[in-house]
Amino acid sequence: MTNMSDNAVPRRRFKSGVELSVIGFGGMIVVGLAQKEANQIVADAVSQGINYFDVAPQYGEGEAEQKMGPALQPYREDVFLACKTLRRDAQGAREELDRSLKRLRTDHFDLYQFHAIVTMEEVERIFAPGGAIETFIRAREEGKVRFIGFSAHSTEAALAMMDRFDFDSILFPINFVCYGQGGFGPQVVQRAKEKGVARLALKAMAHGPWPEGAERKYPKCWYLPLDDREAGLNALRFTLSEGVTAIIPPGDERLYRLALELTDSLEPLTAKERELLLASTQGWQPLFRTGSN
Repeated sequence: MTNMSDNAVPRRRFKSGVELSVIGFGGMIVVGLAQKEANQIVADAVSQGINYFDVAPQYGEGEAEQKMGPALQPYREDVFLACKTLRRDAQGAREELDRSLKRLRTDHFDLYQFHAIVTMEEVERIFAPGGAIETFIRAREEGKVRFIGFSAHSTEAALAMMDRFDFDSILFPINFVCYGQGGFGPQVVQRAKEKGVARLALKAMAHGPWPEGAERKYPKCWYLPLDDREAGLNALRFTLSEGVTAIIPPGDERLYRLALELTDSLEPLTAKERELLLASTQGWQPLFRTGSN
């Protein structure tokens, strides 16, 4: 890892000379905050060396974009801003892109992504005549988008997307429980490495689904997160050891701050540590399994 200062979050290479903080800032964090609070937490993130910010129109039904726009405006030239769309058609993607640019008070996104691809039907729609890939390519030509990527929650769809287009990055659940008990992740990471697609990670700090009837201490998390320091540290180290550039922690402020506190201790796992960590997941229920999505 490279570090911009003794106290800053470490950074890793993304693409074309761009380096990203290994911990990113997810837009869900500002949902539910007053604008003043959102401004402060974003300012704090920038001062700590975070330069990777990720948001989507669906986070808080537009609230995340509306709060992050003003909060990021003073720092826009110094940060890497990623946004997404769930639209699979060219016209819908263009409408959502333009609305997101306006809300976020910027003239371009550093990374624009297809959001949460699950099915092969979605892949086909994206690449069909009139599909959303046309908007992405045109937006890059216009300077409204610098890099093109996608996020996915399906092994099959992720592999198919990488085979269809020369994407700059993939945002994918890369999680030790999913590796150990679901066989989910390693084949996608390997294909991305072979194709030179940068890896960004979701769900690194996920334990698994919420147990039935469990108290949901983290309402913004649709899964049970790891909130123990040692478990969280091992989870982050595992994901970063898989050749990942950066991780987006859960959208709860408490878990985001925990991830930040752990950045001084993110040495790669040794082969033995990795083996023991994967073995420790025996009997756990993974959030995702290969072949089940």
